[in-house]
Amino acid sequence: MMTPLARLQAGATGPGPLAGIRVLDLSRLVAGNMLTLQLADFGADVIKIESPREGDTLRHWCEALDDGGSMDAWWRVYGRNKRSAALDLRDPEAMQVLRRLAASAQVLVESFRPGTLEAMGLAPEVLHEANPRLVIVRVSGWGQSGPYRDLPGFGSLIEGFSGFAYKHGSADGAPRLPNIALADMVAGLNGAFATMVALREVEVSGGRGQVVDLSLLEPMLAIMGPDVTAAAATGRVAAPDVKIASPRGVYRCSDGRWVAMSGSTDVMARRVLEAIGQGHLIDDPRFATNAARLANDADLDRMIGEAIGRLDLAGCLTLFRSRGVTVGPIYDAAQLLGDDHVIERQSYVVVGEGEGTVMHNVTPRLGGTPGSIRSVAPAVGQHTAAVLRDAGVAEPQLRAMAERGAILCS
Repeated sequence: MMTPLARLQAGATGPGPLAGIRVLDLSRLVAGNMLTLQLADFGADVIKIESPREGDTLRHWCEALDDGGSMDAWWRVYGRNKRSAALDLRDPEAMQVLRRLAASAQVLVESFRPGTLEAMGLAPEVLHEANPRLVIVRVSGWGQSGPYRDLPGFGSLIEGFSGFAYKHGSADGAPRLPNIALADMVAGLNGAFATMVALREVEVSGGRGQVVDLSLLEPMLAIMGPDVTAAAATGRVAAPDVKIASPRGVYRCSDGRWVAMSGSTDVMARRVLEAIGQGHLIDDPRFATNAARLANDADLDRMIGEAIGRLDLAGCLTLFRSRGVTVGPIYDAAQLLGDDHVIERQSYVVVGEGEGTVMHNVTPRLGGTPGSIRSVAPAVGQHTAAVLRDAGVAEPQLRAMAERGAILCS
């Protein structure tokens, strides 16, 4: 690590504003874990219900290390602040325990294929009969209804279907998928918001618990901008490389580093022209308005690229920032960790004993009741015994279940 990051001592902070909210997380992979991470970071007691054999699938998404080993980086980040109870849901007694836990929880999150919860005997109406205030969040690719409900719904399919891959196509026109779990992450954040809305209905308005039908698809549609609105009105589909403002783009400096620039207002565009020594073009009709600049974007983009290409990164940032232009460096992950702003704001921190694990800090930041990182990601079944004892399972029953593999107490 190039620059030391702040180290957080897990458990050294308060319980958080969502203390007292118990969440049963039956989900797997990214979307559900992202959703429950938001709740856990702000104090909810998130209990991961995992298979005793392999645990959450996210545990097995590992990053290779230089020494030939691997790191379960995904789980370390998105499993933090959670407890793990390992139950074999094929075992009738384990299912009985799960029902008991659901009867006292405020939220249940699942990401099975639609219909699976019903096949397990845990249909929403059954859960609500035992716990009328329970918020049930059902995460799926396509939603709980519609002709695609039973199709596999991994994020990559959604990123293609939603128009994202088309919108961010390469220069040769080929669609391009993001190399992050974008649809899952967006759905997780959207789902955390929906969960809090449903909880408010219960806790503030005195309403009943309800089902949150969270598809990966609809949150992606919501962030895609007005392209569909425009297409419906005009019958035309915008090309993938159409800009919304000019100047706007990425430019390479003389030292091989890159910057991103946006001059989407007339005032900012004027500053850009002045900074690159083209101040005489400020009143040129070709560059006077955003519409005119878009029509002549190739010429403007070339001028900016040539000017930046003569400067190294430091010189480029100094020049444009001194003129009040919105410009910034393009970082990779290692460069990001060395940035003074990131370090001072503790956007990334080191968590855990020994060398610890670098991970993003709690977001968003609340001034009065902030979230915190209270515990590292648990081992499979680390909290099974405590969770089951809290649910009223007696010691002989707990031991018997563990002996036959219905639960794992690590």
